Amino acid sequence: MKRADDFEQRRQHIANLSDEELYNRFWDLTAQVVDPLLELGRKNTTPSVERAVLLRMGVSSLDTQKIVEGCMDRGLMGHGAGHVVYKISKEKGISIREASEKLAQGEYWDDAVALFKKEAK
Repeated sequence: MKRADDFEQRRQHIANLSDEELYNRFWDLTAQVVDPLLELGRKNTTPSVERAVLLRMGVSSLDTQKIVEGCMDRGLMGHGAGHVVYKISKEKGISIREASEKLAQGEYWDDAVALFKKEAK
């Protein structure tokens, strides 16, 4: 079975585009595909996803549950548990590991809430 060659017919709508226009069209179409996926990721997360993110950041498996619960208790899950740890790390000038340990011990939560409230303004 031989496939009918309809390449010329299918490319008519882009045949007169320059390389730069083709490049821009490619990225516009890519954005149309990827943007809804990113939006889903921003709006939909679960504790298990957040724990997995923390594990990939090098956070102790024993600390991940405490951090995720802390985020849920304070309404920070929408920002992402990894993002919370990262922001505390940058704010305090400490490593991701140190920030995660402190959050798991119950420290810096008021700072985390304040950081994200300030960001929302």
